[in-house]
Amino acid sequence: MTARKPTIDDVARHSGVGRTTVSRVLNGGPNVRDEVRRRVLASVESLNYRVNPQARSLAGGGGGMLALILASDLEAEPNSFYASALELGALRECLSLGYQLLTRHVPPQSPDRRQQVLELMTAQGCRGLILTPPFADDVALIEEIRARGCEVATISPGGPGRSVADGVGIDDEAGGHDIAEHLLQLGHRRFAFISGIEGHLSAEQRFDGLKRALCEHGLDPDDVEMARGDFTFRSGSLLAARLLDMPNPPTALICANDDMAAGALSVAHGRGLDLPDQLSITGFDDTPVSSIVWPPLTTVHQPLKDMGREAVLALTRRLGGSGAGAPWSFMTLPHAVVPRGSAGRLLPQLVIAEA
Repeated sequence: MTARKPTIDDVARHSGVGRTTVSRVLNGGPNVRDEVRRRVLASVESLNYRVNPQARSLAGGGGGMLALILASDLEAEPNSFYASALELGALRECLSLGYQLLTRHVPPQSPDRRQQVLELMTAQGCRGLILTPPFADDVALIEEIRARGCEVATISPGGPGRSVADGVGIDDEAGGHDIAEHLLQLGHRRFAFISGIEGHLSAEQRFDGLKRALCEHGLDPDDVEMARGDFTFRSGSLLAARLLDMPNPPTALICANDDMAAGALSVAHGRGLDLPDQLSITGFDDTPVSSIVWPPLTTVHQPLKDMGREAVLALTRRLGGSGAGAPWSFMTLPHAVVPRGSAGRLLPQLVIAEA
């Protein structure tokens, strides 16, 4: 026979307090004495009590469980802030609306990545999923999620995802154009670009924006060397070393996120390059790392917390019925180039030192 799972009432009896007090402790509520809180938590551990997220949501009158799906491999180096900023914005809105938020990292290159998302959705009883790139453009996955009775919203879909779900993001092509235009105005004419993982269409659009800016200045976009990273510091450093070893290396290195740009900075420092006189490096996202490295990164600000919040709002409008039947929509949030010390006017008399 299978032993009966302990309930919240069992915890209340074991700790000698009321059911409401147990609930307040489990939810981190106020007005509970430290001694009582410790006693309740000791009972929770002793009984091996586990909160049922669906039951807790229903008991509290909440709207149920939502999940934020992030594309990353927990065995690899994480992105420093991108994921946590999206999560923070989404979580704040969930709390205000009475929903719970679960965050899950899924390796985008895994053969069973779709199945991992679907199993999470089923096991946790999710009512809605928020997908980030490249999942945000996986139309087959989005359709399968919806076929199983769950709603979907996307963050930064690059194209296909916009036709099958509500989404939010910035104009990534315009962001890539604007950072390239900034560098062009500083006198740069030799560019390289470190992109993201295969299928990350919003990063590809940043590269498209760079090429458009070059065309506007009469330059050949095919002269730009593109290398594909994975948004980590390590990939930025490895690829920057390769790009700087080229016979005619770039004077401006544009990276698809700040972590890769920070990795490129470390390589430049290791080679004794004078930044930004000999080499300019830029990032994307305007995460905290961009302002604490030296020199601080010129980057493109995108409002990550606002993106997480708006994705929750789009999702809950559909779940609440107010958006039922309406066409899928994409909300474009503003971006801006943030000039800092890593990019400057090129001094033509200086050349990049050999490795």
